[in-house]
Amino acid sequence: MKIGIFLGNLGNPAIYYPKLAPITGGVAASIFLCQLLQWQSQKSNSDEWVKTNSSEIEKATGLSYEEQELARRLLKVRSLLKEKLTTPNTDTLELWADIDAFEEKLNNFWTPNPPDTITPISRENNNHPVAIFRETSPPNPVVKTDKYFGQPRQQIAVAVTPNYRFSGPWNSQEELHNFQRALEAYAQERSLGFGNPSGWAFKIIDSMTKGLTSTFWDEFIAGIPLGESQKVKRDWEIEPEVPYPAFEEERIQYYVHKGEPLEAAVSKARADLRNPVLGKDLWEGFLRKCDRLADDALKAKNQGVDTPYLPSSFNEKPQISKDSVMRKLGAIAAQSVLNQSTSEIVPEPPNIELKEPPTAAEIPSISSLQKAYQTPLGRSIVEKQIAANPDWGYEIVDGEIVESIPF
Repeated sequence: MKIGIFLGNLGNPAIYYPKLAPITGGVAASIFLCQLLQWQSQKSNSDEWVKTNSSEIEKATGLSYEEQELARRLLKVRSLLKEKLTTPNTDTLELWADIDAFEEKLNNFWTPNPPDTITPISRENNNHPVAIFRETSPPNPVVKTDKYFGQPRQQIAVAVTPNYRFSGPWNSQEELHNFQRALEAYAQERSLGFGNPSGWAFKIIDSMTKGLTSTFWDEFIAGIPLGESQKVKRDWEIEPEVPYPAFEEERIQYYVHKGEPLEAAVSKARADLRNPVLGKDLWEGFLRKCDRLADDALKAKNQGVDTPYLPSSFNEKPQISKDSVMRKLGAIAAQSVLNQSTSEIVPEPPNIELKEPPTAAEIPSISSLQKAYQTPLGRSIVEKQIAANPDWGYEIVDGEIVESIPF
């Protein structure tokens, strides 16, 4: 094959200027920039961007995709190339070579001993000078290739005001301190703050410093208990959060008839009556039931019945309190199980001195003592009484009460 035919089959040659390599950053960057300048010169407007793709660039220059990426990065770092963001997942590129910046770098390169260059070191043939440039632009950006760890987050500097004080409607720090203590006491009493009364009080005070109003502060200034003005008395309550006894008892009996223990029935009934929506519906149903019972009672009274029937929930019941329970337990045993833990020492019962020796009828039998000896409290009392009355003729052997042997 003749050399002319061979070269013709290779296509048109690409222009490359070796002296541009120091300015553009390398051979690939020089070839890329020259091709882009040639495409821009073919445009009617030199400021018009060139739309192309990696396949067209490779066909025109012979640069592979990786070499094109390297060339674009080198040119962008030197401000010789600009790119527009294109649609993702497409190969289309919009490029523009900055001719003004390119001419400025050419002028600086050919100026004798420019401030940003070091004198070129000539080779033997003195035809291809090599210039070494000082870094005037930021280094090539580091491209993260690790898909599991991204770029480290920049630290955020937070300005802190020294000696900061809360600003609000209070007149002094002492007044603020008293208001904080009142909020904490209210939170502890009402079990607010999710176990952190101080944190809940801080949220109230912090919101006031931001300009929000607080009913708690109005109550604190007026000298009334916190939360008192915020209570809502509903139709089914005698006073805020205290329902009518018959209404509450009716709901308790509802859960008892469903098989719930009394303690669980009381808890569920009170939770229902604290719910404003459910409580209102239950109250309306309760009133309808009361109205029906009243009609039946009037009919029975007109027929001569003196005491018409009413459900047990309408009967007045004594209020159960801690004091009433303690009195009942005190009447049963010498000590109250609510006032002591099982680990405490059982106090000794009072030792009653007998003025006269007990008769045979007054001496307890072995069976009665043995029965009382089966409980922890009875065991302690029986041991004390047998030790204090040896004339009974009893002793304890291996946990059993037996008659003592006289010899």
